[in-house]
Amino acid sequence: MASEQFETITEDFAFLDDWEDRYRYVIELGKKMADMDPSFKVDATKVHGCASQVWIMPEIKGQGADAVIRFSGDSDAMIVRGLIAILHALYNGLTAKEAVAVNALKEMGRLGLDQHLSAQRSNGLRAMIERLDGIAAKLIG
Repeated sequence: MASEQFETITEDFAFLDDWEDRYRYVIELGKKMADMDPSFKVDATKVHGCASQVWIMPEIKGQGADAVIRFSGDSDAMIVRGLIAILHALYNGLTAKEAVAVNALKEMGRLGLDQHLSAQRSNGLRAMIERLDGIAAKLIG
């Protein structure tokens, strides 16, 4: 159950043959993403397990399984900021119940990123996904 925005990214990836072009595309997605309020860049929003600095700040509307999850995020690494933009396309606006049903690693695998990211970047991506899944799971209880 991927969003239309994520499906567009998937289609764009399929259109780009060269991995250099795909990396540029990911970086471009990160550049287009709205800037995160600097006051949210605190330890409580920091994603640990990433080689670069990463912050994810959830904005929850409602309660329980039907709470809608939105988030802002940022990184000091452009490629990671692009990965945040892709995760934003995948998760943003879902209810907690919908978010826990997303198999983000499988969805990201559709882009082939699992085969083309360094081990450190892959670990960081998993840490970001775990943070988002944890936010949803906590809402459900």
